[in-house]
Amino acid sequence: MADEYGRKWDRCLADTVVKTVTGLGVGVMLSVLFFKRRTWPVSFGSGLGLGMGYANCQHDFRSPFLIHGRTVKDQ
Repeated sequence: MADEYGRKWDRCLADTVVKTVTGLGVGVMLSVLFFKRRTWPVSFGSGLGLGMGYANCQHDFRSPFLIHGRTVKDQ
């Protein structure tokens, strides 16, 4: 049980970091290309990524019976 929580935390943190950095990158691109280098697209993009990562973590921890990436074979 503790091993499964460790895997969930690892997956959760990695997913949140990826989504936050992607949102930050998209915000920087939009800021440079369209919004005359204002800071709000950068903070909005990173906040959006952080929020999506948090929502995915919440869903992952509230559904204890889902096992990700495993197949059960009949023998």
